[in-house]
Amino acid sequence: IINETTKVPLMAEIYGIEGNIFRLKINEETPLKPRYEVPDVLTSKPSTVRLISCAGDADSLVLTDKKGDLKYHITANPFKIDLVSEEEVVMSINSLGQLYFEHLQIPLEQRATKENKEDTSADTSQEDQDDLGLWEEKFGKFVDIKVNGPASIGLDFSLHGFEHLYGIPQHADSHQLKNTSDGDAYRLYNLDVYGYKIHDKMGIYGSVPYLLAHKLGRTLGIFWLNASETLVEINTEPAVKYMVTQMGPVAAKQKVRCRTDVHWMSESGIIDVFLLMGPTPSDVFKQYSYLTGTQAMPPLFSLGYHQCRWNYEDEQDVKAVDAGFDEHDIPYDVMWLDIEHTEGKRYFTWDKKRFPNPRGMQELLRSKNRKLVVISDPHIKIDPDYSVYVKAKEQGFFVKNHEGGDFEGVCWPGLSSYLDFTNPKVREWYSGLFTFSAYQGSTDILYIWNDMNEPSVFRGPELTMQKNAIHHGNWEHRELHNMYGFYQQMATAEGLIQRSKGKERPFVLTRSFFAGSQKYGAVWTGDNTAEWSYLKISIPMLLTLSITGISFCGADVGGFIGNPEAELLVRWYQAGAYQPFFRGHATMNTKRREPWLFGEEYTQLIREAIRQRYTLLPYWYSLFYCAHVTAQPVMRPLWIEFPEELDTFGVEDEYMLGSALLVHPVTEPKASTVDVFLPGSNEVWYDSKTFTHWEGARTVKVQVALDTIPVFQRGGSIVPIKTTVGKSTGYMTDSPYGLRVALSTKDSAMGEFYLDDGHSFRYLHQKQFLHRKFSFLSGVLINSCADKRGHYPSKCVVEQIFVLGLKKQPSSVTILSSDGKDEPVAFTYCAQMATLQLEKLSLNISADWEVHVR
Repeated sequence: IINETTKVPLMAEIYGIEGNIFRLKINEETPLKPRYEVPDVLTSKPSTVRLISCAGDADSLVLTDKKGDLKYHITANPFKIDLVSEEEVVMSINSLGQLYFEHLQIPLEQRATKENKEDTSADTSQEDQDDLGLWEEKFGKFVDIKVNGPASIGLDFSLHGFEHLYGIPQHADSHQLKNTSDGDAYRLYNLDVYGYKIHDKMGIYGSVPYLLAHKLGRTLGIFWLNASETLVEINTEPAVKYMVTQMGPVAAKQKVRCRTDVHWMSESGIIDVFLLMGPTPSDVFKQYSYLTGTQAMPPLFSLGYHQCRWNYEDEQDVKAVDAGFDEHDIPYDVMWLDIEHTEGKRYFTWDKKRFPNPRGMQELLRSKNRKLVVISDPHIKIDPDYSVYVKAKEQGFFVKNHEGGDFEGVCWPGLSSYLDFTNPKVREWYSGLFTFSAYQGSTDILYIWNDMNEPSVFRGPELTMQKNAIHHGNWEHRELHNMYGFYQQMATAEGLIQRSKGKERPFVLTRSFFAGSQKYGAVWTGDNTAEWSYLKISIPMLLTLSITGISFCGADVGGFIGNPEAELLVRWYQAGAYQPFFRGHATMNTKRREPWLFGEEYTQLIREAIRQRYTLLPYWYSLFYCAHVTAQPVMRPLWIEFPEELDTFGVEDEYMLGSALLVHPVTEPKASTVDVFLPGSNEVWYDSKTFTHWEGARTVKVQVALDTIPVFQRGGSIVPIKTTVGKSTGYMTDSPYGLRVALSTKDSAMGEFYLDDGHSFRYLHQKQFLHRKFSFLSGVLINSCADKRGHYPSKCVVEQIFVLGLKKQPSSVTILSSDGKDEPVAFTYCAQMATLQLEKLSLNISADWEVHVR
């Protein structure tokens, strides 16, 4: 492709990739120096498939893969690509002519010398750029000098027939992306934004440059692999009816279709874009995970409740809070410590006055099967007596400033330098800091939280690092800014794995993230505020993270900033209990808000919300295994489960957990009713609390007292639960299971159950896992093996079975065990609610058996 203005040639490469993926790369044919290509995000080099030329002439080419489902129509002049499926154009690239590629140029002073020698009329466009000051940008007192001039890139994509787009986190905004034609573009630029604005397109802590488009009959994805500052413009053109008389017979065959144009722009790098052609939402999730990896399988404890505050004061405070949970009979799994636990904000140390015996404190938590999470940020205090600083300084492990010295910025410890996690040697060294010998006072129940890793620099431009700071390989910070936190989480997760000699799964929470961060742990939505509007916006924010690969996500329960009233706190606990990462958190100048500090009435309500979470742990764990293996999100917008129902496409106040549960958190104060949309004309939905059932494809008004969060089980599903709740997940290992069987309109149901040891990699390496499937058909409930590769014997039993929607009373219920015995069972049937209840059973969860309802 020749740039008309500068005559600089660009090289376009087109690839077909396994699994219905198409890749387009555009770079300068001979740049002055290499342009940045994002490393380490793709899990491996994608397998290409041969594209066959099936038509073409001097100016165009038509390519297809062996299947022939998709054709790629490439036109040379002007450059344009149409992706055609079943004779219909699905997507066009550069149809608006917005391909933009600023080429690298000789520095100004060198060019002046060269021009004097050659005495040619210099590139006028370059002079124009000089006038615009694009070689040098000012932000306050900071000056950003671009040595080789501006190097931005851009390209447009037209999506035909699509008007519903989702993705490109992180923004505190609606799940469905908005039209930007009359306002700001969506910005992807990782920043530390305390108390971020909601309904805003500004970038906050993380960036995933990936969006999904959905319409009836097709879902597709665009993954723009670029880690520099990126803007995304979205413009939806409504359908226009063509007059047949004016356009001839061809127009009559064209469907009247809307179109959405997406314009991506990045500050630097190359154009490297993957088009995920679906066609279903499930296919798109698999395609994206094939490129960037699936959600890491979390240790079971991390799906329990986490208790955090900036900061628990000292060991006595930790012990008192821990005891408070036991005293008030509230389960929890993890205690968290923020920066004040260290010696003067020096990570990997302990404040000797506040935490004189960190091991003893951890042993207390261990005795209750609980864990500890501590913080480790990327800034390192400049202090010649601090060994971490001294060793990193000696080995040149810090990010450099553009003059070649160590970059210095201000963060929590004061003047600090920042570890260069883009360097594999730095990551390897940092991983080694988590060994028990290096990290004095740590034990194997200590896990890690990476914060401030955008990176946050208090006196920097936009509170972050200057763009012309220098990283490993002589790359400027501008090229890879959005990946900095991704690299820290990678190094931390690797450190925890190495600490256990490769045996134990890590748990690492990060604030800053990028595409592929799901491989390393969990993400949260950062410094939210204790207001109803932030509770409400947490739902679309988490849905957007979930569909872009990051299933393990959550929002600070109660709001990090400010003091929630008791009602808001209760509603937030109820919502958080049904979101993947469940942590209560508050900043240091807020009033204490442990769950028992608001009076017995509210303690009871919060206790109940947390206990509901623990009851559902078998379902949560099974969903995370599904996300880990098949890339299906844990928390799903309704359109994922009901892709052919237009009414679901804009819903963001309710969502599905897996395919079985619909959750509608209460996000308004003093609510006595909520309107819940129940999708699916052939579906039936059961209220999880009252067992009342409704047919789908309607909105129902549900009464909500303060003890109610509307949760509905979908007919046709079987949900495994725990029948008793312990102090923590570790106390519940051997406790019995129950099955909630919700019958469909066809009186059938299906479900799955996954179990392993909850903490090691033995499920992966030694196939030590149990994967069972449940089915209910023609009055028979069957427990059978879902994956014969797995072996994990369990003593646990199913002691309770609820069948919802059983229309007539059975005459008998018998159990057929694997040894062929057929034994009768006592049962309770409620005709009014159409429920069958079996209790005091003793059916081994890992064995084959059948329950016959006659």
